Amino acid sequence: MFYTITMPWLVRKMYPTLTWEKPADQKTIYLTFDDGPHPAATPFVLDTLASFNAKATFFCIGKNVAAHMDIYKRIIAEGHGVGNHTFNHLNGWKTSNEQYFNDIFEAAKYIDSSLFRPPYGRINKFQVKLLQKENSENRNNAFHIIMWSVLSGDFDVKLSPQKCLSNVILHTRPGSIIVFHDSTKAWERMSYALPLVLEHFCKAGYRFSALET
Repeated sequence: MFYTITMPWLVRKMYPTLTWEKPADQKTIYLTFDDGPHPAATPFVLDTLASFNAKATFFCIGKNVAAHMDIYKRIIAEGHGVGNHTFNHLNGWKTSNEQYFNDIFEAAKYIDSSLFRPPYGRINKFQVKLLQKENSENRNNAFHIIMWSVLSGDFDVKLSPQKCLSNVILHTRPGSIIVFHDSTKAWERMSYALPLVLEHFCKAGYRFSALET
């Protein structure tokens, strides 16, 4: 499995209209969690965030929201952000445009948000253009496509929990958008790294905020 912890500048340059990080004028970090809600992982994340008075953004899979609506409602009730992560976690490079858009709009029936993150970070330029409605006069329904600047690697079963932690500690800067996953696959690494990430950066004077449109 090949992936990079930080997104190469060339990829960012190829997709300049996507959000890779936020302005670095304050000591603010943006934690994001993909693939939930999950019946065990998401409540753990919410409890951990609350203990540090931290906010985050959850990019939810539509079918998981349908299955765990109570957890989805808890995310919102506790002041966190939510975003669309498709209904069935589709790879935009391996899915027809029609199927991809239908899946996103199906998820939108359950997830009330203009934020969107493509699963695996895989999206083509035509999909970006349509989702952002670049040629439309009506921008009210346009999506803000959120990528990331730091990938924790918690989805990698070959990665140690300690390495997952160091990936985040070593590469996070003010304005960083960090990816964790509230999923079964990521549980061992995420549950170890998340509390230590929060503790480390809170002691360093950082705040954790949800993403806004």
